[in-house]
Amino acid sequence: MMDGAYAYPGGELELFEQARNWKRYWAARIRPFLGETVAEVGAGIGTNTRTLISSRTRWTCIEPDGALAARIERLIAQRQLGANCAVQGTTLAGLPPSSRFDTILYIDVLEHIVDDRGELAEAARRLNPQGYLVVLSPAHQWLFTAFDSAIGHVRRYTAKSLRALSPPGLRPRLFQYLDSVGLLASLANAVILKASLPTPAQVQLWDRAMVPLSRFLDPLTGFRVGKSVLAVWQAPETAAP
Repeated sequence: MMDGAYAYPGGELELFEQARNWKRYWAARIRPFLGETVAEVGAGIGTNTRTLISSRTRWTCIEPDGALAARIERLIAQRQLGANCAVQGTTLAGLPPSSRFDTILYIDVLEHIVDDRGELAEAARRLNPQGYLVVLSPAHQWLFTAFDSAIGHVRRYTAKSLRALSPPGLRPRLFQYLDSVGLLASLANAVILKASLPTPAQVQLWDRAMVPLSRFLDPLTGFRVGKSVLAVWQAPETAAP
């Protein structure tokens, strides 16, 4: 299914593609919640897919931007993602009503969606029994900068604001912050630099120096401080109607 009606406004996907330490970090936090069938909403250029996908999962990349969806299809054709990966060039709501998944992921995606509550409610209806809904998003509205606006962010979140969006019928499982050291860099950008896009050198410095330190410090803070927020909900044992 390739309707391609949406065009993603951001230009940061390639810039952050090489942030390997960061991707390994959040992937380690998310991986325990991946089931056998996974839907990744807003899959972009497939970078996060390559980080998370394994041979035991059937992976559906949901990407409404036709150009980005085509890039993922090329990765599949080049066998960089595997035959267990497929692309749907639409939104989650655009899938057939029977489409159900063990895990639905929003990796730096929900903050782009105007009706975030409605989107999560749709995701809840698409979960198999005991399936997981996972959201990773930028944290703290007071960190909202020109960079957020430039890449189409509508908002940033806190653990509290994400919990308030809990879809009916789903059980909250996890709300935590990641990248406590990176929070300082984001604060510096918000207050001092006010840049609309970080430079490759800045991204490398953050990924190589700050992220490993955050990975050590975050557990010591109880995951109560960070520039990103992770939320996980679980479906009940019986399927949603």
